Amino acid sequence: FVKIAGAIVGHPFGSVMRSVMVSIYELGAQEVCVIGHYGCGMENIDPDRTIERMIDRGVALETFDTLAGGGINLRDWLTGFPDVRDNVIQSVQRIKRHPLMPPTIPVHGLVIDPETGKLDVVVNGYENGA
Repeated sequence: FVKIAGAIVGHPFGSVMRSVMVSIYELGAQEVCVIGHYGCGMENIDPDRTIERMIDRGVALETFDTLAGGGINLRDWLTGFPDVRDNVIQSVQRIKRHPLMPPTIPVHGLVIDPETGKLDVVVNGYENGA
């Protein structure tokens, strides 16, 4: 179980994918589920507003310059998504297409309604190449 904001699988060799690979190769996971949720705070997030809030809470302007100089684009890093279902589909695709991902592992995509507990299957990993 790996919990991440927005169920976003970003960098193909970041900590999320490392956790997925360790789960499969070291811990014996047989399936992967990406579960987003309706009403997610990452949906339609405004990176500029978030940066303004960082400044308001005391992050020095020089910090942003330092990060930009190191090649970190905070606006990209803080960008959310317009639709939780589409985001789950994209994350499933990133996992399935990873060069170290065994083709026999099903990768499912689901979205949960946190108020009712109802799960909607967005990607059935059994029907999509596994």
